[in-house]
Amino acid sequence: MFKSFWMVGFECSSHRRRDGRRLDLIAATEHDRYAGADYARVRRLGLRTVRDGARWHRIERSPGRYDFSSLLPMIRAAREAGVQVIWDLCHYGWPDGLDVFRPELVDRFADYARAVARLMAEETDEPPLWVPINEISFWSWGGGDVGYLNPCTTGRGFELKAQLVRASLAAVDALWSVDSRARIIHCDPSINIVADAARPQDRALAEGHRQAHFQAWDMIGGTLWPQLGGDERYLDVVGVNYYPNNQWVHDGPTLPRDDPRYRPFRKILRETWERYGRPLVVTETGDQDDARSGWLTYVADEVLAARREGVPVNGICLYPILDYPGWDDDRHCRSGLWGYPGPGGKREVHLPLAEELARQIARFRSEPENPHFRDPDAESGPGEEENTHAAF
Repeated sequence: MFKSFWMVGFECSSHRRRDGRRLDLIAATEHDRYAGADYARVRRLGLRTVRDGARWHRIERSPGRYDFSSLLPMIRAAREAGVQVIWDLCHYGWPDGLDVFRPELVDRFADYARAVARLMAEETDEPPLWVPINEISFWSWGGGDVGYLNPCTTGRGFELKAQLVRASLAAVDALWSVDSRARIIHCDPSINIVADAARPQDRALAEGHRQAHFQAWDMIGGTLWPQLGGDERYLDVVGVNYYPNNQWVHDGPTLPRDDPRYRPFRKILRETWERYGRPLVVTETGDQDDARSGWLTYVADEVLAARREGVPVNGICLYPILDYPGWDDDRHCRSGLWGYPGPGGKREVHLPLAEELARQIARFRSEPENPHFRDPDAESGPGEEENTHAAF
């Protein structure tokens, strides 16, 4: 499915903030301008798979009319670099003038997905990889319950979740109508919530909130609200997004990893695998500033432990691979392997993360084959290992 176990992702959020300002992180990081150089840099690491985004608001500027000038150069740059791309079709943003709660959203999104799939089929013979809608459960909470993400409403989280699932299912049908080989990855954060020790009566409430993060996957697979049209065939690959703040006390602080209530990531992966029986991918993980390399070590250790226990984790995506301006305040978020571009697109390397990534790439390549998965990295050609280190 993937050409390399280790992957990197480019931040591609494109939503409107509460103040009405449209974000476009691909443009803000100048990845669109330097896509060729960025992909080539990834390839020199010895990596061959990335996660990136098509920007719906730029492609469909008026209903049913598609302008691919923002996407086509990126498709061709990836092809030139020999990089396989997992394409997000909707990463929090949609075209202006479209009401996310209206039925037309479903049809518009399916038509857009079909148009992008046709473009992809014209440009490459490779089986496509798609994320239809990123983080449906998280987006529904952020946009429908607490008013943080667009559409910035409250009290409509479950309604938004059902609507986004409808759109995602329609898009999958559209994608498969163009190329039945397409693999579909549905990404959401995996979380853990515990009750405050002083409030044991909140345990059931905390567990209810924790269970809610499964709802979008359950809807897509048809086990929750089957009237939406979900079915197990739609739940192709489960993408787990996991960050340092994904575990917390209900109505309280984030759980540090040394807290005895902190749940090891390997157990989260196992629970997800046992619940769905579908291939897993860590589709996003990373930290900021000086914590970047240590976090990567922790996640790699946990994934390796899960794989040794038979959990089919098919990849880890370091995300985002570029520093980016914060959504709310434009602060410089130092979370990437590479920083903002300088002259000619040159990006400064965060050396501790680079060294740790190189160590983990080599470590996973030397891992004995597990009968539950196939590691494409084991098939790397001559010189791949040398390139991994030369890129730093």
